Amino acid sequence: MRVAVLIPCYNEELTVQKVVTDFKDSCPYADIYVYDNNSEDRTFDLALDAGAIVRKETMQGKGNVVRSMFRDIDADVYVLVDGDDTYPADEMQKLINPILNEGVDMVIGDRLSNGTYFKENKRGFHGLGNNLVKGLINKLFKSDIKDIMTGYRAYSKKFVKCMPIMSDGFQIETEMTIFSLVYGMKIAEVPINYRDRPEGSKSKLNTFSDGFKVLVTLFDLFKNYRPFLFFGIISFVFAIFGIIAGIPVISEFIKTAYVSKLPSAVLAASLCIISFILFLVGVILDSIKNQTQLLFQMHVNEFMRNNAKDENLLK
Repeated sequence: MRVAVLIPCYNEELTVQKVVTDFKDSCPYADIYVYDNNSEDRTFDLALDAGAIVRKETMQGKGNVVRSMFRDIDADVYVLVDGDDTYPADEMQKLINPILNEGVDMVIGDRLSNGTYFKENKRGFHGLGNNLVKGLINKLFKSDIKDIMTGYRAYSKKFVKCMPIMSDGFQIETEMTIFSLVYGMKIAEVPINYRDRPEGSKSKLNTFSDGFKVLVTLFDLFKNYRPFLFFGIISFVFAIFGIIAGIPVISEFIKTAYVSKLPSAVLAASLCIISFILFLVGVILDSIKNQTQLLFQMHVNEFMRNNAKDENLLK
């Protein structure tokens, strides 16, 4: 089994050499890839000196780097980890075991269950943001995932080669999680330890601006993946306001057979028409979404058949 460790990096000269060395020591059978994302320090050279396979990605953002990694690298198991030395290399085997032995497509390194993240993390709003995104995803997509934003994950080849990555930044973890839930990818969570960045190393994640981008991405994915519920909620709101505006008009018409409140009647009718149109939009988009899921499953089945043929030829 070919195992690839993927390390996206941007200005990580203080930690990248140790991260590469730790993974080479813990997993000598794995290929270590470092993708340098326009670093302005010695990240590229230090990763090369440590023995990693180093490449450059000029499109800025973690999502762009991961997209290139998934497209370019061929392996059976992929491990994605940040280059900031916050995740221990000796726990990698725990992440890849469910993929090798249980047919799992994505294994999430859960930092939260054992409390190490809250103990080590010095940025209070990060924990609040994690809980907010986790709560929204679990509520909207009917899941029970404990750690949405972790940067330590393992993937099957099927997941890597079939997922279309649309995000360009730190929204990538949210996108991958929701994609797995919607398209029936098998998910497992493994508790891992977490340690804060070493002294002098700075996080590239801005709590508020990147947090806002994650919420916008979540909103957009909810609209795309659950359109009937999304537009149904908005349709229901318009219908309620239409009914409220129309009750006095209908009541007056029943009593007098006349409508004197013409503006209220026009408003109520308009709100109800908009509500009905939104409902139809939700129905149509939900049908398109179902067809997309069907085509995706056919694509996955074709990929698995071709992959099995390739493996038989190699044998």
